[in-house]
Formats: sequence, structure tokens, C-alpha cells
Amino acid sequence: MELLGMTTIFLLVCISCLLLFTTWRSTSQKRKQPPGPPALPIVGNILQLNLWNLPESLKKLSKKYGSVFTICLGPQKVVVLYGYDVVKEALIDQGDDFSGRGNLPLIKKLLKEKGIVTSNGETWKQLRRFTLTTLRDFGMGKKSIEERIQEEAHFLVERIRNTHAHPFNPASFLVHAVSNIICSIIFGDRFDYEDKKFLTLIDLLNENNELQCTVEAQEKGNSHSEFTTETLSRTTLDLFLAGTGTTSITLRHGLLILQRYPEISERMQKEIDCVIGRDRRPCMADRSQMPYTDAVVHEIQRFIDFLPFNVPRSVIKDTKFRDYFIPKDTMIFPMLSSVLHDSKEFPNPEKFDPGRFLNANGTFRKSDYFMPFSAGKRICAGEGLARMEIFIFLTAILQNFTLKPTVHHKDIDISPIVSTLANMPRPYEVSFLPR
Repeated sequence: MELLGMTTIFLLVCISCLLLFTTWRSTSQKRKQPPGPPALPIVGNILQLNLWNLPESLKKLSKKYGSVFTICLGPQKVVVLYGYDVVKEALIDQGDDFSGRGNLPLIKKLLKEKGIVTSNGETWKQLRRFTLTTLRDFGMGKKSIEERIQEEAHFLVERIRNTHAHPFNPASFLVHAVSNIICSIIFGDRFDYEDKKFLTLIDLLNENNELQCTVEAQEKGNSHSEFTTETLSRTTLDLFLAGTGTTSITLRHGLLILQRYPEISERMQKEIDCVIGRDRRPCMADRSQMPYTDAVVHEIQRFIDFLPFNVPRSVIKDTKFRDYFIPKDTMIFPMLSSVLHDSKEFPNPEKFDPGRFLNANGTFRKSDYFMPFSAGKRICAGEGLARMEIFIFLTAILQNFTLKPTVHHKDIDISPIVSTLANMPRPYEVSFLPR
């Protein structure tokens, strides 16, 4: 009898242990986090990464750890998404879960999570809704905005014409032209390129944080309002930075690439002459009849890969992604470079080839892999504006000028200068010869 009791107790203990092990294993599997290289205390994986070319380091790690892996930048864990399938799945299919903004200490210190770019949660939702509605009210996506871009393209062309074909760096011309579009939307008018106030405004964009008031003027009657003087000021700054820098840099890089391949710019000019002529201003309706020019514009954005990491995201709650568990607030790097330079979709991705966006019959070819503006809930709010600016400005320049480099075109280096967050074009001078 005593032996039977001991056996029963032993069996109960074994069953309990088995149940506990099964429960632990199930929980452990549910909370399995993405793999990654072993991290050192304090510094994490920083010593194992090339911070001057982080995209290349992450590309190598993806070959070892797969399309979803973890790195540690100091004490902060970052989940890297590498490849079209996982980027799409996260940003679009699970867009709500991945809609947070990554906690970048420098940006957080400067912008204090007050603008549309860095804010999260209800603040971000309200600011984004307000921004998109206001921009639409001011003409975004309407004929009036296109007319402003056409007008500015005219002023840019005349300013270039006044250089009398002397070589110069077009960077400031492009920044001023693109910035004037945002000015016309927000302030209701453009500035003359030599206007001292306008030049001061451009110079102070990056210093605006120091000039902002740190004391909020709360919206009357609502102590919980997100529409404070500071949040609206920050959002305006975000519009200037995003609406000026990215587009002007894309145009700057595009003009450098077209100098390297004169046969491409010549083919574009033939298409421009055929569809638009030399006298009429380019408009967005022309784009559907200009597949080659449209392909070149897309290939410029694909090739330069301006923001390899996207703007970092975060998960807004504990998230199950594929077979992994990602804790709330974990920073996410959705690697846009892994999509834009996917070798299956774009063979020899390091080569500049507009033919990637053309069908065999010469019509324009769309690609789901083309996402330079990101994707999902936090896709660039100014995507439509940027597309219009790049097409109209570039077309207007080539309609009126032929690019003449200061060196032999085969000696031009079009590879971007790789930095930690963005790829920048190499500095250059060029002459614009009137056609």
C-alpha cells in the first residue's frame, strides 16, 4: 500500500514536471526573439559593425541570420528587416503594429517628439491627420499646386540661364527652388531667390530648434490638445526639412547621373521635344506619354537609395512577427536599400539602368519594390508633392538646357557618399548650355 502511494506521488510529480516543461517551452517559443550576433556589455555590436557603411554590414549579417535579425547599438536593441517580403509584411500587412517612430536619442533631444516625423501615438495620429487635411486645403494634389511648381520651374530655368553657361554647383539653386514650393503652400507666396529673409530662412532650418520657445501656449479650453504652438512649429519645420532636403538632393544626384550618361539625357530630350516641345511648360499629364523620362526618374530614386534604413520605426505593442516575439517599443530598421537594390527584381542593382522600369514594348513598368518614400502607415506625407517636383523640375531643365560636365563624362563618379543615415551625391560643377 505504501509502495502504491509512493508510485502515485512519483507519477504525479512526473506529470507536473512534464506539464511545466511543456508550458515553459510553449511560452519560450512564443517569446523567441530574432537571432543576431553576440553583443558585448554597454557597446553592444558597435565594434562589429562598420558605422561608416552600416547598410553593407547589415547586408552581411542578413546572409548569416536571415531576413529578421537583432543588433544592439549600445544598450539599445534594434530589429532589422531585410528584404521586400519582410518589409512589406511589417509595414503594410502589420502596419498598425509597426507604426511607431524609433527612439533616436539625437533627434529626440532636438525635436522633443513634437513634430509629425518624431511623434508617436495619439499625438502623431492627430498631427498627421491635421497635416494631410491642411495640405489638401492648401492645394496638395490639386491643379493649383502643379501650377506653383510650374511657375517655380520657370524661375529656376531663368536663374540657370543667367549663369551664361559658366560651370557652377547647382545645389543652392535646387534647394531654393524646392523650398519655395513649401513656402508657397505654408505662407501663400514664394520668395525671390535673392530675398535676404528667404536666404536667412534657409540657413536657419537646421538651427530652428534653438529658436523655438520651450513654453507651450495650450489650445484654449482643451488642456489635452496636441495642437500647441510647439507641436505646430515642429510640424512646420518637419515639412520644410522633408520637403526641401530630400527632393533637392534627389534632383542634385539626378543631374550628376545624367552627366555620366549623356545618351540617357539625349533620349529624354527627344521625348520631351516630341511630347512637350520647347515652348510649353511641362505638366504632370505629360508623364503618361513620356515612359522613358518616367523610367529615368524612378531609376534615379531607386539607384541613389537616399534613406537606406528608412526613418526608423518601432512596434507600439508586444508583437508576434513570423516566428518571433518583438517587445513593445523595440526599434525597427526596415531596410529600404534591401528592397530598392533587390537583385532578383533589379538585376545588377548597383548599375544605373532606366530599362528596369520599361516593358518590352516601351511602356512604363511598375514595380512593387519601388518604395523610396517608405510604405504603410508612416509613408512620407509629401510623396505626391515630391513626385511632381522631381518630374517637372527635371523635365523643365532638360527642355531648356544640355548638361556639360567639367570632366569627361566617363570619369564622373555617381556612387553616393555613404553616411550613417543617408546617401549623399558627390559635389560637382556643371555648365547648362541653352538648347
